[in-house]
Amino acid sequence: MPDRSSPSARSRLPPRRAAIVPVYCIHNIFASFPFRFLSTSLHPSMIRVLYVLFLLGINLEIVKGVGLHRIPEGHIGVYYRGGALLDRITDPGFHWKTPLITKHYAVQVTVQTDKVTQIPCGTSGGTIIAFDRVEVVNQLHRHAAHAIVKNYTVHYDRTWIYHKIHHEINQFCSQHTLQEVYIDTFDRLDEILTETLQRDIDIFAPGLKIIAIRMTKPRIPREILHNYEKIEAEKTALKVAEQRQKLVEKQADTERKKAMIEADKETRVAAIHLNRTLAAKINEQRIAEIENEMKVARVQAEADSELYRSKKEAEANAMRLTPELLHLETVRALANNTKIYFGESIPNIFLDNQLSGVTKLP
Repeated sequence: MPDRSSPSARSRLPPRRAAIVPVYCIHNIFASFPFRFLSTSLHPSMIRVLYVLFLLGINLEIVKGVGLHRIPEGHIGVYYRGGALLDRITDPGFHWKTPLITKHYAVQVTVQTDKVTQIPCGTSGGTIIAFDRVEVVNQLHRHAAHAIVKNYTVHYDRTWIYHKIHHEINQFCSQHTLQEVYIDTFDRLDEILTETLQRDIDIFAPGLKIIAIRMTKPRIPREILHNYEKIEAEKTALKVAEQRQKLVEKQADTERKKAMIEADKETRVAAIHLNRTLAAKINEQRIAEIENEMKVARVQAEADSELYRSKKEAEANAMRLTPELLHLETVRALANNTKIYFGESIPNIFLDNQLSGVTKLP
């Protein structure tokens, strides 16, 4: 394979047209070191492939530098020509611009976070403090992007976020004491800044939304910080003591409630046993009353029966014991008596009865 990098080889090259002179120049570049080593060690077809790739890469860079550009996702493209903002807005993707005289900028329209650092401010008492970092979460709406860029350039966030945060924090610090800035109102400072920024933005740059603001605790002089740390330690100790006291009170209250529950439980159990005993006694009393009623009824029934029997016997005797029968029975009794009485004072009971019986006979 002949060495194309030598002068004799170049003299034997076929005549080229003016349109491919750059290719000939590229060939001369490849003929230099270290391309000379590649041209002698690679196959001719591989060398031609390298030529083509090299030419494509150069052409793409040229095209990119003069007109073709890309807008990333989440951005829109705005264009300046001769320093004037054009009305044209492009979406994400590849686009073409007029080379050399038109510039393009990608403006983000999704949620973004701007970090503002090292913000010094002075309190109303004259103490100098500094916020190390303030993060502002914001979003530029697409429909308002062109107007905001037209009024405040593509660096609109410098005006309405970076510079505005510095201004508002200094305004806030100058109107409040160190105690208020560092302790009392620090928990609401992010909300205050968000409301203040959004109020002014809605007037002068509508379409820019402040979503949230996050900020670090400000740096204060070391001596004052040491005092605050002592105060915080004392507050912590006080809170620990209060929590311990609450714990003891809670334990005592728990024990009291437990004792009350146990006492209530015992009372309820005793009441249940009492009710059970009372119910048993009531049942026994009822049973005794029933038995007594049964006995009374039985005795009364027996007495009524005896009375009825006696009445019937009396009625029967009244009907059976006639005077004649009584006289007959007297005679029989006298006849059966083995004793004989003599004398003048003999009781005349028998005689009177006998005489009376005789006198009554018809």
